Order: sequence, then structure tokens, then C-alpha cells
Amino acid sequence: MLAGTQLSYSYRVRREQRVLDDVSVGATRGSIVGLIGPNGSGKTTLIRILAGILTPQAGQVTLDGADISHLSRRQVARRIAIVPQETFATFDFTVLEIVLMGRYPHLGAFELEGADDIAIARESLAATGTVGFESRLFGSLSGGEKQRVMIAGALAQASDVLLLDEPTASLDLGYQFEVAALLRRLNRERGTTMIVSTHDLNLAAALCNEVVLLDRGHVVAHGAVNDVLTQPNIRALYGIDADVRFHDRAGHLTIVPIGRAN
Repeated sequence: MLAGTQLSYSYRVRREQRVLDDVSVGATRGSIVGLIGPNGSGKTTLIRILAGILTPQAGQVTLDGADISHLSRRQVARRIAIVPQETFATFDFTVLEIVLMGRYPHLGAFELEGADDIAIARESLAATGTVGFESRLFGSLSGGEKQRVMIAGALAQASDVLLLDEPTASLDLGYQFEVAALLRRLNRERGTTMIVSTHDLNLAAALCNEVVLLDRGHVVAHGAVNDVLTQPNIRALYGIDADVRFHDRAGHLTIVPIGRAN
């Protein structure tokens, strides 16, 4: 459904060093794919390219076989929504106003949100457990609450694909659990396709069908979670020895770092 093929990218100040080099990644309809790698591996850049925010210097991104560079920003936004790692609001918008921004790709020039748009926004708030925040200022929310509201905005966008950059970064354990459970439920109930960038190996193991390991702009492994999140791969990627085993009660792999590899 969404695929990036042989993507390469470098920023102007360091054009001789590619942030991404010949990277191919894709997500089939209804799947959840995790992007994992150390700082500087290119995860956020890849998310931004897949969303159409950045244009690759080589390769292409396709959505259902169509090159997104041939689509307008409005057309892309109707199909792909992005939840960034950092959520800032320049002005004091209410939560409902933030979520209604997700409806902009569906409005005409100078068209205001109507009753249907407000109903969709409220349905999205309900789906993320944030309907009680509707009238609150976005800036007054906690980090976990803000993240759920941003996911609600992405749902209001009514897109097929959800791209999330570090959705549980800086959240406490309770909010991490809530956001992961929310994403699983949205995938299960709505069939939302997701690509999730994360440093949290246990989140990836619990949430994803497939994972992609990135290191210095290259894909070093790609496949099913149980096949890719292995002790040798974690050691090669992070220089860490880890205990990797299946947890019967959790129903997925768990990864416990043991120490620096010798």
C-alpha cells in the first residue's frame, strides 16, 4: 500500500554524507511496521519522506502504486497522516480546534468546518479517550494527553496510513501502555496501516507485525518481529548484549539489556 523504494537523502550542509542511502521499506494494508535504530540512523527523515514532507534525492514513494510526488499535498494528506514526536501549538488552541485541523485536507479554499467535520472530530476524540478534553487548551495537557489528542487529529484526517515518530517518547510507563493499547485497538478495529519509528524495542515487539532495523542510513534487517529482534541483531545495532525471550503472559518477545558487548 505504502512503499519507499531505493530512497536516498542528504541535508544541504552535509550533502556528502547521506542520511538515507538506498533504503527500501513498505507497509501492506492493515499492517504495523516498526522502524528501529540508534540516534542518527535516519528514522525521522524516513518518516518525513514517506509522508511527502521531504522529497528524496533518489528513489520514490508510492501509495497504492501511485508516485506521491505526482499528487498534491491535499491528496497526500487525505491518505497519509503523521503524528510527530514533538507537539507544539503556537497559539492557545482548544483540543477540539487542534483535532479539527485534521479536517483541512477535506475542505475547499476558504471553507469552514461544518457539522459533519465537528462530528468526525468528536468521534476521533472519543476513539482516543480524549473527548473530555474538548474545551481545554492544548497547552494545558500532559505529554500523554497531548499525544492522544494528536492521534485523534490524525484520525479526523480520515487517512488510510498513520505515520508515528516516537509516539511514546518522554511518556511515563502508564501513558506508554495507554498509547500502545490505543494504537493496537485502532489497527484492529479500523484496519489502520501504521509505520512507527521508535527506540523502544519492547514497544515494537508488542505492537508491530514487522520491523525494519536502520543503521547510519542503511537497512540492516527487515522482516517479522521474531525473526529480526534477535540477540545478534541487537548486539550488532546497539553494541548491547540483551536477553531476548518470549513472554507468555505478555504474548510477545521481551528484550532486557544486560550490558555492553565486549
